[in-house]
Amino acid sequence: MDVKILGSFEATENGVALLPTAGKPRQVLALLALQAGQVVPVSTLMEELWGTEPPRSAQTTLQTYILQLRKRLAAALPADGPRTAKDVLTTRYGGYLLDITPEEVDVHAFERMTAAGRRALDLGDRETASRLLRSALAVWRGRALVDVYTGMRLSVEVTRLEESRLMAVESRVDADLALGRHHALLSELAVLTARHPMHESLCAQYMVALYRSGQQWRALEAFTSLRECLVEELGVTPSPRLQELQRAILVSDPQLDRFTNRSDLTV
Repeated sequence: MDVKILGSFEATENGVALLPTAGKPRQVLALLALQAGQVVPVSTLMEELWGTEPPRSAQTTLQTYILQLRKRLAAALPADGPRTAKDVLTTRYGGYLLDITPEEVDVHAFERMTAAGRRALDLGDRETASRLLRSALAVWRGRALVDVYTGMRLSVEVTRLEESRLMAVESRVDADLALGRHHALLSELAVLTARHPMHESLCAQYMVALYRSGQQWRALEAFTSLRECLVEELGVTPSPRLQELQRAILVSDPQLDRFTNRSDLTV
C-alpha cells in the first residue's frame, strides 16, 4: 500500500485508489494509517468521528465505515493474492489495525530522514545534514491531511506533524548557516518569521543571516519586531539569549561569524 499523509490524503493499493469520498470513512483510514501496524481502539476512532458525545448508533456506524473500506481494499487486492481485505484491515480485540508497514506511509520516510539529518548535524557533518533534511522536507506536499476534516485525534496528529516539520526546517537552516549560505536563506527566513512572528529560534537565525549579509540594521529591526509582538500578544520580552544576540549585533561581535546553530545564541 502507498499512503500519503503529508499534504492531500492519498492511499492506493496496486495503483488503485482506496480513498472513499465520504468524510468520516476518510478520517477512519487516516487515523489507522498514522498508527500503521498498531491497534487503534474503537473508543479512539469514535472520539475522532463524534467527539465526546457519540450517538447511540456510533459503534454500528463505525462498523459500516470499516466494511466500506474493506470493500475498496477487496477491489484493489489480487483475487488470488495471499491476503484478503480482512487481513489488511483487521479486527482486533477492542479495535482495528491496518496491517501495513510504516514504510508504506510517507510520514515514516520524513521521520527517518529527519532523524538521520539531525544525527549528521550533531556529528558536525553539515553538508550531509542539509542534504538529508532537505530530502525529508521534500516529502511534504502541503499541510498534513489538508483535504480531510480532522476531529480531536487527527487534529493532535496534524499539530505534531507540523511541529516536526518546523523543527526539521530549523535544523536544516542551522546546517545551511554553518555552511555559509546566509544569502540564500534570507528570503526563506523572511517568510518563516512572518508566518511565525513569535518564534525566537527562527528570528535568531534570520538576524544572523541578515548580519552576515551586511544588513545589520535589518537584523536589529527583526529583533524589534519580535519584541513588540511578544509584548503585545503575551506581555513578555525576548529571552536573555536573544537579547544577548541583539547586543552582539549592536557591537559587531566577531563571534557572530562563528555562529553555527541555535545553541550558539549565547555569543
